Amino acid sequence: MMRVTFIHADGKGRTEAEAVPGDILLDVAQAHLMPLEGTCEGQMACSTCHVIVARADFDRLPPASEEEEDMLDLAAGARRTSRLSCQIMLTEALDGLTVHIPGESRNMQGAR
Repeated sequence: MMRVTFIHADGKGRTEAEAVPGDILLDVAQAHLMPLEGTCEGQMACSTCHVIVARADFDRLPPASEEEEDMLDLAAGARRTSRLSCQIMLTEALDGLTVHIPGESRNMQGAR
């Protein structure tokens, strides 16, 4: 088992989650009731699973694909360490990963 920490959008709350290597971060987040929609179900057609990875952890992730970077350009409140949680497969090397839940999201598939 490995640990992932979700920092709530208000910056005050946090949820510690256990995961198994091979899990997708979005699935772990949803299983722990984090407010990430994942409207497109991992097809990179929306940005409703956007998270902000802790700066200290960002370099442990594999680089984002060009398609992911394009969707992140449309994400509300995107930052340099933003990623789509549907594109992060957890590995043992990511044990202890911390991500922040943004305060807003923008669904590029329709109005929200």
